[in-house]
Amino acid sequence: MGFGQGLSGLNAAAQNLDVIGNNIANSGTVGFKAGTATFADVYANSRVGLGTSVASINQRFTVGTVSSSGNQFDMAIDGPKGLFRVQDTSGNILFTRNGQFFADKNNFVVNAQGQRLTGYQGNGTDLVPITVPVGNIAPLATTSITMKANLDANAAVVPAAPAFNPDEPSTYTHSLPTSIYDSLGNSHQLTQYFVKRDGTATSSSWEVHYRLDGQALPTPAGSSIAMTFDDNGVLTAPTGPVPLTFVQPGGTAAPAAPLSIGVAYTGTTQFGGEFSASRNQNGYATGEYASMSIASDGAIVASYTNGETLGVGFLALADFNNVQGLQPVGGNAWAETSESGQPVVGRPGTNGMASIVGQSVEESNVDMSQELVNMIIAQRTYQANAQTIKTQDQVLQTLINLR
Repeated sequence: MGFGQGLSGLNAAAQNLDVIGNNIANSGTVGFKAGTATFADVYANSRVGLGTSVASINQRFTVGTVSSSGNQFDMAIDGPKGLFRVQDTSGNILFTRNGQFFADKNNFVVNAQGQRLTGYQGNGTDLVPITVPVGNIAPLATTSITMKANLDANAAVVPAAPAFNPDEPSTYTHSLPTSIYDSLGNSHQLTQYFVKRDGTATSSSWEVHYRLDGQALPTPAGSSIAMTFDDNGVLTAPTGPVPLTFVQPGGTAAPAAPLSIGVAYTGTTQFGGEFSASRNQNGYATGEYASMSIASDGAIVASYTNGETLGVGFLALADFNNVQGLQPVGGNAWAETSESGQPVVGRPGTNGMASIVGQSVEESNVDMSQELVNMIIAQRTYQANAQTIKTQDQVLQTLINLR
């Protein structure tokens, strides 16, 4: 019986050394979770005991250090709850903490094993493989311009004659060009010409003339509107956005849809200072796909060369009631089992799920100093069990030599 006890101890110590060696070997593997051998004694109706056995190999799902990688497709799970959900080439669903991804030839986001990262495409609720957007983002026609300006209260009044002429600077006080876009993404220049007219003791009057690419622009009042300010320099009219319409902005060569723009002057003043203006318009030209990023809430955002961004979808994370019940399948992945239970899938940052750190990876959680200490202990355990076998052999030899 003594030989069996020592042999079981040797086997257990050897397996423990295997686990420790595997941990050390994967100290540089992204997303790797270190394992720990758990032992159990063996009695089988014996008061002394029949030795030991390896009860299980448990993995420590503690969070590894998150480090920046710079790769636009890399991502790290910043917390203990959550695993990436991936789909292999056979359609099987696996789970991993390795966030090293890239785009394959079919524009799917995949890992080194060719497994496709899954999530919610657009605002949908179905889990599908995530794809990198291709092609151009659609342009957006300008529909509104919000501007805030100061018109110089000390500017000279412009006489009614000669009539306003954009080619004659003496017929207007200030000019302000703004780039806008039609439905095809073509850029146009809308120029506003501010003309100071006569005022009264309590108010001042200005005119605003509009030209689109040098052409007069029809408005409800023709090609210009009136602006008035009170004696405090506060705008009193117009009180709402000025509607501007241009029927065929692109001409016959690029027949874009008619442009309908509302110009809001809220906050515009007439103070005794130099002319200044800030304005924002909501249109943009088309742009090519440039890069992709992952937000902390798992939002997948595509960036384009025109400076615009487009939400592509959301990353999905999975969690299990018993992560120790997952079956390691290699390649830094685990498979669902009856012991693990079914996965709970959701967006990062919701329902207790961890958040995401983009352009980063989660390093292995192996503690090298601890593993080296564990290896020394396992080695001594192996030597001690070998010594018990040697002692049993000596005792047996003594008994055989008795006469």
